[in-house]
Amino acid sequence: MKNALFGGVNAAVLTAMKPDLSPDLDRMAKHAKWLLSNGCNGLGILGTTGEANSFGLHERKQILEGLIARGVPASVMMPGTGCASLADTVELTLHAKQNGCRGVLLLPPFYYKGPSDDGLFAYFSEVAKRVGPGIALYLYNFPQQSAVPFSLDLIGRLLKAFPGVFKGVKDSSGDYANMKAMIDAFAAQGFEVYTGSDEFLQKILAEGGAGCITAASNANSHWGGIVYAKRTGPEADAAQAMLAATRKAATSFPLIPNLREVIARSTGDDGYRTIRPPHLPLSKEDGDKCWAAWQATGAIPLPGLSPAAQAAE
Repeated sequence: MKNALFGGVNAAVLTAMKPDLSPDLDRMAKHAKWLLSNGCNGLGILGTTGEANSFGLHERKQILEGLIARGVPASVMMPGTGCASLADTVELTLHAKQNGCRGVLLLPPFYYKGPSDDGLFAYFSEVAKRVGPGIALYLYNFPQQSAVPFSLDLIGRLLKAFPGVFKGVKDSSGDYANMKAMIDAFAAQGFEVYTGSDEFLQKILAEGGAGCITAASNANSHWGGIVYAKRTGPEADAAQAMLAATRKAATSFPLIPNLREVIARSTGDDGYRTIRPPHLPLSKEDGDKCWAAWQATGAIPLPGLSPAAQAAE
């Protein structure tokens, strides 16, 4: 898809933390800049992988402001601002808008299960009206986590009622048929479809999608960048195979501690293992197995992320 605001590879960025579990903005900004230099076009901060729902509103604002202050451009960041509360969603979205972000990613109101399309339409209509123009709204379809899927009918109603406001979707359902249906139904209207699954990047680009927003891009973005740049041919095919292999390695253990382990070992920085409960870091035994799974893909060492490279910065 041409002219997509976040077209390409977007990492669902890990949120670095200090030993007291407060956000570690220096470490997070360093990782964000490495991602932008190694295949990423954009950064999905404060999503599922970023443990957004483990942070309070003031902390989420602090993280966005802190990254901007440390030289991460607001224009490349798509913060997750969707909350169970309408007021919180609006507050965080307005904050992102005021700080120069071009778009935000909105979970549905996930606490109450089984809301009707009418109820979801009313919720997102209120968000759009209260936030006003000037920032693109992206829907976050992750029914395994939120238990609230987005139907094609609902998306169509939102596009009709708010032209140019609801700009796209991140589909983390793992159901490619659903992604393809969204492309077929809405891409002609400029609706950007991003896969949340690395194994579909090459395929979705070929069929009119905009790219990916994925957790494994914290470690495999180098190869995602090749796929986005080349699209087809032996180099792109080999890079796509690496995306599929690393995605499998990333999900061999719980995803967030898995990726923290990989970045910690790749950088020699144990601080990346720090995680907020109820998540827990991997045990030493599982950490060794996780690392071995990544090594088996051929992706390790990660480009530009060795302890020596980190020390040279």
